Amino acid sequence: MSAPAAFSDIAKAANDLLNKDFYHANPASLEVKSKAPNGVTFNVKGKSAHEGPIGGSLEAKYVDKPTGKSPIKRKPPDPGKTNPQKSQSMVFFSCGPVSTGLVKMMLMSSIIGHAIMLMICPLPGLTLTQTWTTANALDTKLELDNNIAKGLKAEILTQYQPAKQSKGAKLNLLFKQPNLHTRAFFDLLNGPSANFDAVLGHEGFLVGAEGGYDVQKAAITKYAAAIGYSVPQYTAAITAGNNLSVFSASYYHRVNEQVEAGAKATWDSKAGNSVGLEVASKYRLDPSSFAKAKINDRGIAALAYNVLLRPGVTLGLGASFDTQNLNQAAHKVGASFTFES
Repeated sequence: MSAPAAFSDIAKAANDLLNKDFYHANPASLEVKSKAPNGVTFNVKGKSAHEGPIGGSLEAKYVDKPTGKSPIKRKPPDPGKTNPQKSQSMVFFSCGPVSTGLVKMMLMSSIIGHAIMLMICPLPGLTLTQTWTTANALDTKLELDNNIAKGLKAEILTQYQPAKQSKGAKLNLLFKQPNLHTRAFFDLLNGPSANFDAVLGHEGFLVGAEGGYDVQKAAITKYAAAIGYSVPQYTAAITAGNNLSVFSASYYHRVNEQVEAGAKATWDSKAGNSVGLEVASKYRLDPSSFAKAKINDRGIAALAYNVLLRPGVTLGLGASFDTQNLNQAAHKVGASFTFES
């Protein structure tokens, strides 16, 4: 039995259908993905905004995976065959199973015929991601999955902005079990503060809660709750966020292999009695292309088309229209190119 979804993903199926793969938000976006022979993946993104400057990022990601093979071990030299004038001694530091991206550091010295070798390698399950954005922010993310304990994932995130001399450091802990998914997020420098959430699942039913705590103020900063039901064909969820003041109900249905449909209703108890509504649908035209459409209660309609031009090259086209003001310049169009090797 797999672990239930995280608290933020209880309504993920409906949210993805309503928000993902609509390309009108940016006039043009470009994404290039590549993988080096040593397993390091690079992801370059660039986006132009309808209003504002062009933004982009360069990301490098390294995932260390075990191969199940042990390090090469050498027998110590036979004392009977050792040259008395050049005696040798070797010290090995082993780290367990060798990984595909084994990092070795050898320190050799020959002082009076003695040789010392030091080998350092990362733990299997380690992921290192470094990102540099056009805002001159340097982000580093270190992940350790199933190393500290079974089902436990630890993440260390740091951010540095040289121009502003701004620094950030966060620690995230995620723990999964067959009927439990808990997370803890610690902001070590700002606050410090901590956010916690937990989800219990049983036979498709999900119940979750979220809370935030400010250490300096010794006060609860936020709280939320959610319930849901999820099976492969459809999901339904009700969430109460922003200190139980914003309520939303979402529904997602995979009608068949080609058609998906979903809807979401949101009510802000502090803003009034009006309820916001969004409806979306996705239709897979063939194995390499699909089309999406959505509309909300304000009359804003969006269309999107995604096609795999050739292996590794994807084109996305999108547009949004204000159906209540068709004669005004409130419409948006956008295109997206993704290259992957």
